[in-house]
Amino acid sequence: MLRISSSTKKHKILALAVLPAVVLPVLAGCSDPGASAAQPESEAAKNGIVYNTSVDQNRIRGEKDAAATAKVPTAIAKDGKLTVATTAGSIPLSFHATDDKTPIGVEVDIAQLVADKLGLELDLQVTSWENWPLKTQSGDFEAVFSNVGINAARVKLFDFSTYRAAYMGFEAKKSSTYDIKGSDDISGLKISVGSGTNQEKILLAWNKELEAKGKAPATLQYYSSDADTILALSSGRTDLNLAPYPSVTYRENTRDDLKVVGKVNAGWPAETLVAATTLKGNGLAPAITDALNSTVKDGSYGKVLERWGLSEEAIPESKTVTEATFVTPAGTTK
Repeated sequence: MLRISSSTKKHKILALAVLPAVVLPVLAGCSDPGASAAQPESEAAKNGIVYNTSVDQNRIRGEKDAAATAKVPTAIAKDGKLTVATTAGSIPLSFHATDDKTPIGVEVDIAQLVADKLGLELDLQVTSWENWPLKTQSGDFEAVFSNVGINAARVKLFDFSTYRAAYMGFEAKKSSTYDIKGSDDISGLKISVGSGTNQEKILLAWNKELEAKGKAPATLQYYSSDADTILALSSGRTDLNLAPYPSVTYRENTRDDLKVVGKVNAGWPAETLVAATTLKGNGLAPAITDALNSTVKDGSYGKVLERWGLSEEAIPESKTVTEATFVTPAGTTK
């Protein structure tokens, strides 16, 4: 039985200036805060996927894996639950069902599979993007499944178990002719982006490149919700939106007025992956990694990604990433 936190309202993006200093290094992420919009209970999309957005999910479930279960730290396993945080802010990653309170999506499905493999009950908690780092450090959350990408700042505080590719997508009106491959292609454009995200970090870096070349930088625009962002895009108040690739491809496949016009790795200029996030050194990451590899082996992992139209983001194997094993873009181990 899922236990959902009482705070299920969508949170407005907070400016970085008002966030506690300890949170700042870990906020440059892959998520798209406050990004859920109204949707019907099922949609036959252009990509052939029928998206079930109702409360009745009939999730793909996994069988307990003894080897993975044996690695769960006793302190975490003692209550028989795996307490998982998700932001419920971006379709089809993690968002609210048509009842506007039940979290669903690919992140929730994968968290359920991992809990099953570890022989634990999934205790799902909805939180805001800016709160998951501190609450994971405090022990309120044992793992985070919310499109979190690995970066050099986060490995100082958390351990990771990889489970999906991490890309950002540029989207624009269907009538546009944009083809975004690098900084030169965004010069002078108005681009909406989530504050404190990896996509913002990429755009700020591209603007520096443009300024160094004497070209006009892009103007970054910030909105408090996905609905506001997409309204601005469809009405022409912004030229582009940069958001998690699964979300922009979802909209391309379920709307008639938007299309994907570019794709960039969330770790640009290097590469990164989406990973389950756990407190550094608490010993849970190896168990989650084994659980994820068990789902890859039995096929349930692939079925979950296919269900949400994300098969192209599948990875062949989950790996545990810690500060000791993290490799910087320069190729040196930190």
